[in-house]
Amino acid sequence: MARKKITMIGGGQIGGNLALLAAQKELGDIVIFDIPQAEGMVKGKALDLMQLRPHDGYDANITGTSDWNDVKGTDVFIITAGIPRKPGMDREDLLGINLGIMKDVATHIKEQAPNAFVIVISNPLDAMVYTFYKVSGFPKNQVIGMAGALDSGRFRTFIAMETGYSVQDVTCMVLGGHGDTMVPITRLATIGGVPVTDLISPERIKEIEDRTRVAGGEIVKLFGNGSAFYAPAQSAIEMAESFIRDKKRVIPCASLCEGEFGIDGYFIGVPSVIGSGGVEKILEFSQIKGSIKEIESIFDVSQLESWNEIKLLFDSLENRGVSNVRINFGIVRGLDYYSGIVFEVFDKNSTLGALAGGGRYDTLTKAFKREDIGATGVAGGVERIILTMQEQGIVPEISQKR
Repeated sequence: MARKKITMIGGGQIGGNLALLAAQKELGDIVIFDIPQAEGMVKGKALDLMQLRPHDGYDANITGTSDWNDVKGTDVFIITAGIPRKPGMDREDLLGINLGIMKDVATHIKEQAPNAFVIVISNPLDAMVYTFYKVSGFPKNQVIGMAGALDSGRFRTFIAMETGYSVQDVTCMVLGGHGDTMVPITRLATIGGVPVTDLISPERIKEIEDRTRVAGGEIVKLFGNGSAFYAPAQSAIEMAESFIRDKKRVIPCASLCEGEFGIDGYFIGVPSVIGSGGVEKILEFSQIKGSIKEIESIFDVSQLESWNEIKLLFDSLENRGVSNVRINFGIVRGLDYYSGIVFEVFDKNSTLGALAGGGRYDTLTKAFKREDIGATGVAGGVERIILTMQEQGIVPEISQKR
């Protein structure tokens, strides 16, 4: 049987470690892709890894390239392309630059390997995986983001460090967005089957949860330049291996929800079954399934300062005659992922604008100027938001019809 082909888009720290781990597991032949200016670097890494093989006893062909034709027929893409965070930067600070990179990557992957399974690592993760999905037009089962896999691993690590017990016996999951909106599900965490809540005080559990949410930023500060690469690489390899070997592992990942957990149309971290069919199923569980109040609670939506104002915005839009408006609960789709709620204003079948509560207005409006993503702004009055979007040419005039 022919070997699978795995391509790493981005040959930096994560890309190099991805190639090493994939080779050691003999998942298939590996291509490390980067821009022409970095071609020598990725070819050098590939040759170095090839020369490591005799010492480690694995068989895999590893090459480096900047030619998109060399990725043709890839079975699995792992995308790390984009700039890393620096101290003081949030994941969303990367938005403007990495969005353009992701759109270019998605376009080329669609041309070269339309049947590939795609794992997105680039930050801001939730936004980037949604962008790839929209630009590529791939089916939802072929696109996934490496979110909860890494966050859950960090949560497990901190629990093991606190108790001194083996990390292998720690079971837990982190759902929601890949950032401050992530939700460690402590009540389901166990060590060897024993609930963590019986082993760690509530105060320490809260501190561990908080540390998990900012774990990536902690590493960025320690590095001084750059971000984590070992743990993110291993997290993505677990996902790729489950796909290639049809292991059907249940891994918290950023998958497209279409009704699961009461959320529709968003990529968020949920328990996902990964097999040869890609994302084969999202597992729901009764603790947070069902009512909007439960969804609000689990994703901290109701804690938004603009929550009541958003409801007023919704009523105002309806009163103004924009009747084809819907409000969605949960982690916001795409670039505005951290807000938690979004208004989508429609004219016929096209989205004219997304009026979101919370978020950073300047960064988001710049990013949303791009033609296929929509528009956004902080809650603060329907007129101001709509006029601002129109003035900047982000959206046309919204029709006022019932």
